[in-house]
Amino acid sequence: MPTGTFVYAALVVLMLVGLALVAVGPWRFGVGLAGWGFVVAGLARLVVRDADAGLLRVRRKRFDIAWMVGLGAVLVVLAVVVPPAV
Repeated sequence: MPTGTFVYAALVVLMLVGLALVAVGPWRFGVGLAGWGFVVAGLARLVVRDADAGLLRVRRKRFDIAWMVGLGAVLVVLAVVVPPAV
């Protein structure tokens, strides 16, 4: 099985855990966890060869890295910047 498929599976697990946390209460931690999952997956795509990318590969390498790291950064910033409810 390609290395990227394991990274993709880890990303899916982090996303599910993050969504579960958002559903039950600590939404900042859940969104941050999902965001960091995307950042790590994007950085993994940087070092994984195209032949080994598996499900982690969507388009070309630069596009995959840019959208995963970009989306992850936006989610992490969202979790940090949104003020808490009063």
